[in-house]
Amino acid sequence: MLLNKILQGNYSLSSLNHQIKLPLDIDLSVADDDPVRLVSAFVEEMDLSDLYATYERIRKGQATPRHMMKIAVYAAMNRIFSSRDIETSCKRDINFMYLLEGLPAPDHSTIARFISLHLSQCSKQMMAQVGTILLDLGEISGENIFIDGTKIESVANKYTFVWKKTVSKNMAKLTEKICLFCAECEELYGLKIVYDDQISLHTLKRLKKKLYKIKNDEGIEFVYGSGKRKTVLQRSVETLEEYIKKLKDYTYKLYKCGNRNSYSKTDPDATFMRMKEDAMLNGQLKPAYNLQHGVDAEYVTWLDIYPNPTDTLTLIPFLNDMEKHLPFKYKNIVADAGYESEENYVFVEENDQTAYIKPQNYELSKTRKFKNDISRRENMDYDSEDDAYVCRNGKELKAIFTRNEKTASGYSRSVTTYECDSCKECPYKKDCIKGNNCKTPFEDRNKRLYVSRKLEEKRSECLKRITSEFGTQLRMNRSIQAEGSFANVKEDMNFRRYLYKGTKNVLAQSVLLAIGFDINKLHHKIMAGRTGTHLFELKKTA
Repeated sequence: MLLNKILQGNYSLSSLNHQIKLPLDIDLSVADDDPVRLVSAFVEEMDLSDLYATYERIRKGQATPRHMMKIAVYAAMNRIFSSRDIETSCKRDINFMYLLEGLPAPDHSTIARFISLHLSQCSKQMMAQVGTILLDLGEISGENIFIDGTKIESVANKYTFVWKKTVSKNMAKLTEKICLFCAECEELYGLKIVYDDQISLHTLKRLKKKLYKIKNDEGIEFVYGSGKRKTVLQRSVETLEEYIKKLKDYTYKLYKCGNRNSYSKTDPDATFMRMKEDAMLNGQLKPAYNLQHGVDAEYVTWLDIYPNPTDTLTLIPFLNDMEKHLPFKYKNIVADAGYESEENYVFVEENDQTAYIKPQNYELSKTRKFKNDISRRENMDYDSEDDAYVCRNGKELKAIFTRNEKTASGYSRSVTTYECDSCKECPYKKDCIKGNNCKTPFEDRNKRLYVSRKLEEKRSECLKRITSEFGTQLRMNRSIQAEGSFANVKEDMNFRRYLYKGTKNVLAQSVLLAIGFDINKLHHKIMAGRTGTHLFELKKTA
């Protein structure tokens, strides 16, 4: 009778009636077409020397970096993201045991350290290995790259925001207080600490040192607590120390913001962005990262993380980073309207690549409202010889001056201003001149246009490319492949929020998701007999 053995910690004593049966080899229990075998074979083909270099030593009898890579990728394929859930799967799931090859299951802290301390140091090299293997297999073309971005929420708290504008305003107010305080101290204690009307943190520290010298020379004792009266010197020192602390705090916050408008206190690398998932329907900003995917033949061949809420400034660093790590160079760059800018057009052309970027007004220009809007320059005739636009009333808008503008990235572009000589008594003036915030009275206003000739030229060239048969096919594939990769990650894999903090750790987790996505896609293509296909064909209409 085994009833008396149930209450013992060694539960195997109460299960002696279970007979051990053959086969004992786990390999025999895994189906031949199970994707876990593909994961193992794929990772075995990867060069993991960069990953091994992040370890000082590897213990015998424990899971190696190669085994850890396999179980991390397979976990991402099966929507298991928590390190504790991965640990549980390694102990209970026969497929994870197959990947461990008889080694003991790693604990959750080992798995978390693998991602945050080791994979984070070489995540881009691992992603490049995936692209190289897929190219060698003939699964990607290496010619067309479809780029798109999405925002994924950070693990940071919602209400830990630091706004750059608010910090700047508070710092300006603090500076005024410091100026008055320094002038007061110079008058009270007969000091000279401000030179050339410049006050810095070093100036305040020098003032603090002098005030403490006065304290020591006069033997003044600082008192604390209720019922005790502080001296003027003590109040000055305490006020000064408070100002120094605040100034250091504001300086640190501005440094952390950098070129961003905000950051989170619990995840300083995260930027507050407006998300599509808005449960409260109030446009609430949340700490997030901008994830960029480069997709080729339905596989994610490159990705990166950016703090920019918009995609315009991400294209150039994305292409540079991809060219730096991948052993091949893409010829055709396909992106949506969010990536259009003069700077991006010029960069792609100078980089010996062809841009298939949809103009920002492409969809709007097909509407009836746009075509009937006489205020838009697209609906005006352009005289290239006289460099002038002709409005609905037949009057010319001539170029009056050209100025240089700098974009947020520092790119300098030339913008030409066109203006009509006189719009008085024009019957179309109300429909042609828009905007009510101008200081000039409406009766005295003339129609003006601000045009970048280079942007118009590049946009016209790109419009011809994307409306061709091949360009239409690329645009269709971008919407299927690039947007489909995010749909798979967010909906099929149910990944909506990062579990790690910091850009490097977030990038490492994104790489695991991408590799898991690619191996899943390769498995489905093999099963469906679709290997080697790169583009979806356009449907032929009669």
